[in-house]
Order: sequence, then C-alpha cells, then structure tokens
Amino acid sequence: MKIEGLSLLGPARGQRGGKKFTAINPASGEVLPGEFHSAAGEEVETAAQLAAEAFTVFSQSSGGKRAALMNRIAELLEVHEKAIVTRANLETALPVARLQGELARTCFQLRFYGEAAATGLCSGARIDHADPGRKPQPKPDLRSLLRPLGPVAVFGSSNFPLAYSVAGGDTASALAAGCPVIVKAHPAHPGTSEITGTLVQQAVREMGAPAGIFSLLFDDGFEIGAALTKHPLVKAVGFTGSWRGGRALMDLAAARLEPIPVFAEMSSINPVFILPEMLRQKPEELAAGLHASGTLDVGQFCTNPGLVFVTVGGAAKIFLQKLENLMGATPPGTMLTAGIGAAYRAGVEKFSRVPGVRHHTQRIQKGTSATGDSQAGAALFVTDEKTFLANPGLMDEVFGPSTLVVECASARDMPAIAGKLKGQLTATVHASMEELAANHELFALLETKAGRLIFNGFPTGVEVCHAMTHGGPYPATADGRSTSVGTRAIERFLRPVSFQNFPNAALPDELKEANPLGIWRLVDGRGKI
Repeated sequence: MKIEGLSLLGPARGQRGGKKFTAINPASGEVLPGEFHSAAGEEVETAAQLAAEAFTVFSQSSGGKRAALMNRIAELLEVHEKAIVTRANLETALPVARLQGELARTCFQLRFYGEAAATGLCSGARIDHADPGRKPQPKPDLRSLLRPLGPVAVFGSSNFPLAYSVAGGDTASALAAGCPVIVKAHPAHPGTSEITGTLVQQAVREMGAPAGIFSLLFDDGFEIGAALTKHPLVKAVGFTGSWRGGRALMDLAAARLEPIPVFAEMSSINPVFILPEMLRQKPEELAAGLHASGTLDVGQFCTNPGLVFVTVGGAAKIFLQKLENLMGATPPGTMLTAGIGAAYRAGVEKFSRVPGVRHHTQRIQKGTSATGDSQAGAALFVTDEKTFLANPGLMDEVFGPSTLVVECASARDMPAIAGKLKGQLTATVHASMEELAANHELFALLETKAGRLIFNGFPTGVEVCHAMTHGGPYPATADGRSTSVGTRAIERFLRPVSFQNFPNAALPDELKEANPLGIWRLVDGRGKI
C-alpha cells in the first residue's frame, strides 16, 4: 500500500506544504521511506466541520449500522495484516508476533464494541411507565437512553500502534457510541497510522456512512493536538500517553468557553504487594513471574509492575537474589523511540542518586548512534520503607523495564504505605487464602487507589471484555470513573437524555413500547428484552 504522507480529511486527502517529518526505525536509526506533512490549521477546521456535519446523521444511526461499519473496518485490517505489521515493526521495533496479536485484538475490539452497539448494550434504555392514579401526584411516563456527545478527538499512543491508535479502543468506542472521530496520528509511527487510516476511510466509503465520521491528521509536534482540543466543534478527547501530555490536554479542555471531558490514560506504577506466607512458599517463582511481567517488550506497558513491596527476611533474600539474576541477565532491548529511551535512562539515573536506594543491575546503557539511542536495559532498585516514604519521587513512573522493591519491616505496615500511593491502573496482591482473609484493610485501601485489583497474578495483559476496568483515580487517568477498555469504555462518549410523556410514535426506537430493535432494556426496574 502506497504511503503518501498526507492527512485524511473525511473522504479526501490533505494538502502538501506543512512541516515535513519522517519516521525513524528505532532499532537501526535509519530514516524510513515516506515523507509526512503536518496538517495546517485550515485542515483542522475542515476535519471538524466534516465531523460536525456527519454527526447529525451518524448520531441517529442504528447500532446495527454502526456494527456493520466496524465489522468492515476489522475485515480490511485483517486483509492487509502483512502491510500493517511490516510497517509497524519497522517504526516501533516491536516483535512481529506481538504486533500480529495486537492487530487481532484491534479487530476483536471493533467487532466487540460493534456488537454492544447492535444489541443495545450501550444505549442504556430505561423505561418507567406512567401511573396516573398515584397519590398524591400522578407519575409521568419517563424513558431515557444514552446519546452520543459529538465529534471526538483521539490521540494515537506510542506503545500500542494498533490497539490504542488509529482504529484502536478509543476510536472503536466513539464509533460504537455514534460519534465521529478525528485522530491525531502519533508521529513515531505515521506510516502505520496512514495505512490503518486509509482502510478506515475505505470502510466508511464502502458502507455508505457519512464521510466526515473519520479524519486523520499528521503532526510531529503539539500544535495540531492543541488545536483539536480547543476546537468548539470537538466535544470530547481520548488520549493514551504521558502524564505531562494528558495534563496539558486537560488544562486546554477546561479553559474552553465550553469545557469538554478529556479521557486520558496517563501514569501508573502498578504496585505489587507480596505478603509473607506467599513469599515464603514460592520466592523464586514470584521473582520469575515479576521479571517476565516487568520486562515484557522492554517494559513498555502502562500496566508494567514498577513497584513491589515485600517483608524483610530469608524469603525476601531468595526472592531478591533470583530477581537480580534474572534482571541482570536480561539483554538490553530497543525502546519505541530515542526520546522514550532517553526518558527511561533519566528516570533510572534519578532513582540511582537517591540515598538509601541500592541499584542492583548494571545493564542500563545508551544505544550507539547506529541504534538511534533507543537501547535500554533492565533496572532493579531496592530500598526500605522509610526511604521510600521520605522520597515521594520514588513513586514516579519510570516507563520501561525498571522495578523498585521496597522492603517492609512487617506486613502490618503495608496498608499505611498503600494509603500514600497515588491513583493507579492496577494494584496486585500475592497472598495465601489465610492472608487474604486477614488483610481486609489493605484490600480496602487498594480499592480506593486502583481501577483493577489482581490476586495472585501479574498486571500486564488487559482482557477486552464487559467487566474490564482499564482506568483508575488521577493521575492514572483524567477521570477515575472511566475505563478505556471493555464495553463501559463506550459510555465515555455518551450522555443521558430523558423523554417525558412522549407519544409512542415520537420516541426513539430504543424506547418504543414494542421494542422494535429487540434490545435489552430496564423496564420498571427490571431488565428485560
């Protein structure tokens, strides 16, 4: 598939003439084929206007039509798997097998969220019948459902070039909700973004959907993203990335004449608490599991376990020795970009300078010019609870294969430490059944700190299903009430609307008495079809 390097504005291509940039292979440092043109201000305006026009029609479309469009996008992605994966591998250095799995997940998300739209799961239909004889006041007929917010700006992420990017979870959620999407492509993988975006554009055309429901804008800086967030026709933002980037978008959105929600997934160190009995039973097995989770794909997961709490003692020594051996034997890997590699090494250096923190691995190295300075090795740090609590900077995320182990004098100290943590995507506890029953306070605290609690497992890997929460209190996300994975992710781009005493013929199909769409609804407090 030919890469033209131009933004996609609804059914058309953007213009040449904007600031040019190229993609870099992080493994070799070579400049990849294709010259990309940053979008201009007028192209942001065009994309927004097209999206607003499309919203009038798309917001009223049936869930079945949205599902058909999303299914077609998935089909086209599968047909062009080789081109997508080949380019993504060059632009990210992520393994081919990982990218194939990520593409499969992307297609599953599209179909899964489409099914939620088709079955009415995300319509949230509720009916409360009238009771004219109620005393002292008659009860009106009230019916409600969830309606789309409007055009959504989606920012592609660096570490998931497919599942959290152009056709990823935020885009799938918005389309399922009935919202047009304007994607700001991530500059680290623009070729992958263009291939994917062109296929989305093709699906929109083939399915006869309003052309303006999808646009893709290129930019290697921050101007286009800021312009999208501030544009009055954009009604919500979906973002996956750094705390700094997410916070900037939150501030821009809040400063608008009409503030809009920003659903940003930002920063998490995903604490792991290993209670004494479980540590005594299998210290080496726990070390191996933690190592595998923390170094997977050079640690470039938002659910990477960056902080571990254990109690001092003989089992902790065995655990730490095994973990040190595994981390020390882990060869340096290629990170997504030279910038991410530099930020990782800076974070490791910062931890290394904290008095009372012991650095147990030495394979942190800067890549040579031939590898674009993207190489980085695993880092293991160990400290005590007093040092940890006295240095709040040790709670900062070091994005990459870095883990800090905190030795606690007793498991009784863990709830107090947990209470000091910021909001997280995940929190994990390894415990025996007896310890599970005896440590209610720790679990109750962690429930206030994280969106997903894990028992005797590891946090990497986010299942796409109805019950998944991939979110958490700030600063893990901008809004701790939301999730960016699972069918509840669709609810981010919906708002409730009630209809009082409307004649049946004038109601949306979702709320008509005969239920012509055959969807699940809550009727007089009871779920039924």
